[in-house]
Amino acid sequence: MSRKGKDAPVYAFIRRGFSLIPEMEYDRQVLNGIQEGQRVRVDVKQWRNASRLRAYWATLQDCIDATGCAASKEALDAYVRPAVNFVDTIRLSNGFLVGVPRAINTRECDEPEMIAFFLAVEELLAKDFGFVSEKKEHAA
Repeated sequence: MSRKGKDAPVYAFIRRGFSLIPEMEYDRQVLNGIQEGQRVRVDVKQWRNASRLRAYWATLQDCIDATGCAASKEALDAYVRPAVNFVDTIRLSNGFLVGVPRAINTRECDEPEMIAFFLAVEELLAKDFGFVSEKKEHAA
């Protein structure tokens, strides 16, 4: 019987051609109970790039330092998520729709979503505050 939810162990594998190679010894050990040729179910989920999340928060702080546009990076974050439409919509009892900021943590936002979100935020910061990060300027 497989376990579901938060208690289920997570194993990491790296793609090499058409094979998945266990990343660490812990991941290799899960294969000991599987016979050669046995079918297994795999739920594929790309790992989030944690450095991209750190870069997002650093970019917000750099924008604040350069422009003085907000009191904190959390306040600027509260502005940018709805501004780039990175929201979940809820319907109030009176019928009004309200967008609430979506999570950007590594469990609830996958890597392609985070890349698109970060690019939209960089555009917004340039348009609304005239801020372009130094890293972005050097890349251009």
